[in-house]
Amino acid sequence: MKLLRRIANLGYGSRKQVTEMFREGRITHANGEVLYADDMLDEHARHEDVRVDGEPLDPPPGLLLMLHKPVGCTCSRKDQGQLVYDLLPPRFALRDPVLSTVGRLDRETSGLLLMTDDGVLLHRIQSPKGNIAKVYEATLARPLRGDEAKMFASGKLRLEDEPTPLLPAEMEVLEPQRARLTLHEGRYHQARRMFAAVGNHVETLHRASVGGLSLGDLPAGQWRALDEADRARIFTGMP
Repeated sequence: MKLLRRIANLGYGSRKQVTEMFREGRITHANGEVLYADDMLDEHARHEDVRVDGEPLDPPPGLLLMLHKPVGCTCSRKDQGQLVYDLLPPRFALRDPVLSTVGRLDRETSGLLLMTDDGVLLHRIQSPKGNIAKVYEATLARPLRGDEAKMFASGKLRLEDEPTPLLPAEMEVLEPQRARLTLHEGRYHQARRMFAAVGNHVETLHRASVGGLSLGDLPAGQWRALDEADRARIFTGMP
């Protein structure tokens, strides 16, 4: 693939704009050598050796990143207010293939959100067959009664207007009004609706992990690209 096409597909500009960047000498090799629009990727430079204005080229297609989504931010491209895409470099919105969220967190839920431009990977993570656990930490309006964990684990709990019972879920009491909930499916507003079904109300909700991948010390509003070891953690065990 020509460097021109790769860099345009990463959202740095139209082909005309990227051609002008080459003419201005803004695209170089890591060793400082100027690169040209007709240069072939992996012949004149590997992806990781390309620099734009001295900065490493964005990750190639197949990108998987994790974002620490803050409260008040929407997993959408068109809603009113702040969007998760606003927390990424603006050119990420122009990538081809498109960068999409892996599932959603509602506006008032914070925590780990995955995003990728790999449709096969997105489907693999979201598919119920993967049985990838998602862990949430909830602060509740009222103290826990004591029977919630048994009800959630029973596999018999039904949400309002849904005929199919929920899969068994695990709940750990952290404080009288705080709990950690591990889900193995992803129904609409599931965690909030589960606590509503047992007579409580979720005041704050935070997704702490997906599979074996956790946020670690990633600050709210920040993101990082995931490497192969990170990807493997999604599909193995708990953090």
